[in-house]
Amino acid sequence: MSTTRASDALNERLEALESRIAYQEHWLDTLDQAVAAQETRLAKLERINALMQQKIREQQRALQESDAAQPRPEDELPPHY
Repeated sequence: MSTTRASDALNERLEALESRIAYQEHWLDTLDQAVAAQETRLAKLERINALMQQKIREQQRALQESDAAQPRPEDELPPHY
């Protein structure tokens, strides 16, 4: 009888461990999917950031060229000259 009890207790412990392992494997899969999704999103945001920085540099360059091309008020001759 004690062998049966010990066997039953051992089976219960084994089932509990198997259940915990299955639960942990599920959470690992879930976390893996979340990390993969975040990695994809991060890569997309990095591409967008690089494009935005490039656009800002282009706009700054265009603004500087525009400022350099337009005469400043102190560079213009007064009308009586």
